[in-house]
Amino acid sequence: IIFYEDRNFQGRSYECMSDCPDMSSYLSRCHSCRVERGCFMVYDRTNYMGNQYFMRRGEYVCRLHEHDGHERLHQVLPHDPHGKTSHLAKFTHRGSYRMRIYERENFGGQMYELMDDCDSIMDRYRMSNCMSCNVMEGHWLMYEQPNYRGRMMYMRPGEYRNFMSMGGSGMRFMSMRRITDSCY
Repeated sequence: IIFYEDRNFQGRSYECMSDCPDMSSYLSRCHSCRVERGCFMVYDRTNYMGNQYFMRRGEYVCRLHEHDGHERLHQVLPHDPHGKTSHLAKFTHRGSYRMRIYERENFGGQMYELMDDCDSIMDRYRMSNCMSCNVMEGHWLMYEQPNYRGRMMYMRPGEYRNFMSMGGSGMRFMSMRRITDSCY
């Protein structure tokens, strides 16, 4: 993945092939990037905090557009108000996928095991909430709305007892998708 300080892939650039905890030491801001191969998760704050953005092969730019006579930033490429991209995580997984989702915190309530994508937990399981999960195999993206829309959260193997304590206050996860080789 290559990050550029200016829009339209101009200005100073920084090429990255692995995790980068704080990009501010390489670039003063980031207004465009190009993913040449692989999948990356970009965070808008340091230490794996803030909003997460899943990026696969392609080009990403920040664009200003007119709305009611005022310019507003249209976030195609995530960045903070100063235009800095703060953290980058790269991941790969080859093998099976398995995750258990729970209706309540601390693995309480209804439980279902997933081994493939789920576009709506309400439609598939009649489950209106997902408040904790245990990712046993693979890397997953969880979305706040059905059909893989809305804010997302990246889940690597591990136990997630309470989504509220992870900075997802008010977020309910309603769909889940595996990060597979087809992302590359």
